[in-house]
Amino acid sequence: MKRLLWMCLFCMYSLTVQAGPQINVGTVYDYLDADKSTYLKRVFNSGDSTAFVKVNVLEIVYDADGLPKEIPVETAADGASRNGVMASPARLIVPAQGMQGTRLLYLGERDRERYFRVRFVPVVPEKEDEFAVSAEEREDYKKNLSAGVNVMTGFGTVFFVRPKDARFETAVNDTADRYELRNNGNTVVIVDEFKSCSLSNEADCGATTKHHVMAGKTFGFDKEKGREYRFFLIEGDNKKVLKIAGR
Repeated sequence: MKRLLWMCLFCMYSLTVQAGPQINVGTVYDYLDADKSTYLKRVFNSGDSTAFVKVNVLEIVYDADGLPKEIPVETAADGASRNGVMASPARLIVPAQGMQGTRLLYLGERDRERYFRVRFVPVVPEKEDEFAVSAEEREDYKKNLSAGVNVMTGFGTVFFVRPKDARFETAVNDTADRYELRNNGNTVVIVDEFKSCSLSNEADCGATTKHHVMAGKTFGFDKEKGREYRFFLIEGDNKKVLKIAGR
């Protein structure tokens, strides 16, 4: 019986220990300011083996119904450069317990705000992946990974590229029953750490949420008696603390 118990404990321990790379890309949302053309994105590896990471970029566009879809980044008219965001480098070799960075470069006109999905995907390197490793190193890496339990999780982030003439203009409509913020500018504003709390019980608060209010769009909520609505309104570098009492 003791032997069986030890075997079960060993199996449970083995399943909870995950050998291999474990990447982290920090924030899910990143913003390229109007006066910048590059953004440094860092990828961390807290695992016990090297992470080989592909960086893929797609543009997020909205159809007539306001529904998003992801499309490949366009090639510019000259056929050589891309009209949008590219990652340089697009292949990262991140050592165990280490960090590497890629620069997100914006190429093209900045007459309007644009949105991009940037995916960081850990892979087992193959010859066609163009990682700077030898065939022997690739095989050794595969053998080391196969010796343990591996869950290689990728991450998708959203990259906001503000227009060159970014303008913030947030209009407030505050009535007894409802509060609304309308973005009359030409670039996204952020409602951050939004939550509803009871005025009589500080511990009684709803979930904390984050909202991106695109140009021409509105964020709003109905007021409830006895509650207070707290959030940060972020317009570029300007951050305001707002508390809105219920009716």
